[in-house]
Amino acid sequence: MLFTATLPLQPTFGEGGARRDNVRQEQTVKEVLKHAMEAVDHGKQGHTDKLVTSAEASLQQALRGGKDPHVADAIANLKEAIEHGKAGHADVATKHAEDAVTHLSQVK
Repeated sequence: MLFTATLPLQPTFGEGGARRDNVRQEQTVKEVLKHAMEAVDHGKQGHTDKLVTSAEASLQQALRGGKDPHVADAIANLKEAIEHGKAGHADVATKHAEDAVTHLSQVK
């Protein structure tokens, strides 16, 4: 007996790579968002050193996050959060981290 199966054709070039890039960007944005949310949580607890650590981790991931304008805005907010966190301004640093979370939540 001979069995045949019909498989959907997938392009070797073109859309396959674009899809892979989109998945990679989604995963990166999730990691950036996770670290930014951790920064917010630490900031609300007054732990500026941990806020800075999480914001720096988020920033490093965000720099690989693609060209979405929301990611660019989040990067600016994360830099501000780090700067203010290092200065011991937990309230201001937390606000910038929250703004980063807002921008990252809008990435499509």
